[in-house]
Amino acid sequence: MNYIVFDLEWNQSPSGKAAEQSIMPFEIIQIGAVKLDENFEEQGEFSAYIIPVAYRKLHRKVSEILGVTMDDLYEQGRPFSEVCGDFLEWCGEDYIFCTWGSMDLTELQRNMAYHNVENNLPKPLLYYDLQKLYSLEYQDGKARSTLQHAIEELNIVQDEDYHMADSDARYTAKVLGRLSMDRFGKFYSVDTYRIPSSRKEEYHLDFGNYEKYISKGFAKRETAAADREVRSCMCFKCHKPMKRLIKWFATNSKTYYGLFMCEEHGLVKGRFKVKQTDDDKNYAVRILKLTDEEGAEKIRLRQVKEREHRRAARKKHSAAGKAE
Repeated sequence: MNYIVFDLEWNQSPSGKAAEQSIMPFEIIQIGAVKLDENFEEQGEFSAYIIPVAYRKLHRKVSEILGVTMDDLYEQGRPFSEVCGDFLEWCGEDYIFCTWGSMDLTELQRNMAYHNVENNLPKPLLYYDLQKLYSLEYQDGKARSTLQHAIEELNIVQDEDYHMADSDARYTAKVLGRLSMDRFGKFYSVDTYRIPSSRKEEYHLDFGNYEKYISKGFAKRETAAADREVRSCMCFKCHKPMKRLIKWFATNSKTYYGLFMCEEHGLVKGRFKVKQTDDDKNYAVRILKLTDEEGAEKIRLRQVKEREHRRAARKKHSAAGKAE
C-alpha cells in the first residue's frame, strides 16, 4: 500500500460571502502530492495548477500568501477535470490519502461535484489526518498545530517556502516519516462528505478502545438526534446491551453525552453530535469509549453543570415574564 500525501491550495470569493458560491466556497487552484511506499520511501510527486472558472479574480489574501497571479494560473494551469483525473490516476489503486487537517478531502470532493467529475472514491473514505497523529504522538492529542510548527519542532530542514501545494505536501511527507505509524496508524479518520445512504451502509469503525459510528442521513435534525440507533447503548466490544447510568443529555453546544456500564467491559462514555451535509441531510457522529471512574465523573459533572445552566435560564425567563 502507498501513502498519498497531498495538499491543496484554493481561492475564494474576492467579494466576500455575498458573491460566494455555496456549493463550492473554495475553488482549488493547485494540487501537490508525494507518493510514499510502505517503507516511506518516495515513489514520485504530482504538481499542477488549475484554471479557475468560479472565481475569476484572486482573493487579495490568497494572492499574497501564494505569490501567484491569475495570469500564472491561465498560463500554467489546466481545467480541473483534467488535473483531477490525472491526479487520481497517478494515485494508483492501493493507497491511503494523508493530509494535514481534515479539510482537503472535503474540498476535493466539492470541486469534483461542481465540475461533474465522477466520484469513485471508496465509502467509507478512510484517510490519515497527520495533524491529529502528530498531536497524538508529540502533544496531548487535542492540540492542532500548523504544519510549520511541526516542522520546526521536529527540527526538519526548512529549505522551501510554505503555502504552495507541492512544497507543503513534501513537508507533510517528512512529518509522516517521523511518526510511529506502527503505534498510531490505527487511528485513521473517516471523511463524511458522502455519508451512508442507508441503515445497512452506516459506519461502525472500531479503534480498539473506542468506536466511531456515522449514521445515515435524516431530513430533520430532531429525527437524527432521536433515532434509536444513534442513541443505542450496545457495547461496541461484545455487542450486548449496557446499563444506562446517565441517559443521553444535550449541552448548550448541542452535543449529547451519556454514561453506560457493560457487565463485561466496564464503564463506557459516549457522545454524539448531529451535523449537516451540503445537501441539507442531517447525520450523527457518535463515539463510544471505554473509560474509568475519573472519566465517568467528568460526565456526571457535565450533567450537573448543564442542569444548573438550564435552571438559571428558566429562572431568568420567569423573572422576565413577571416584569412584563
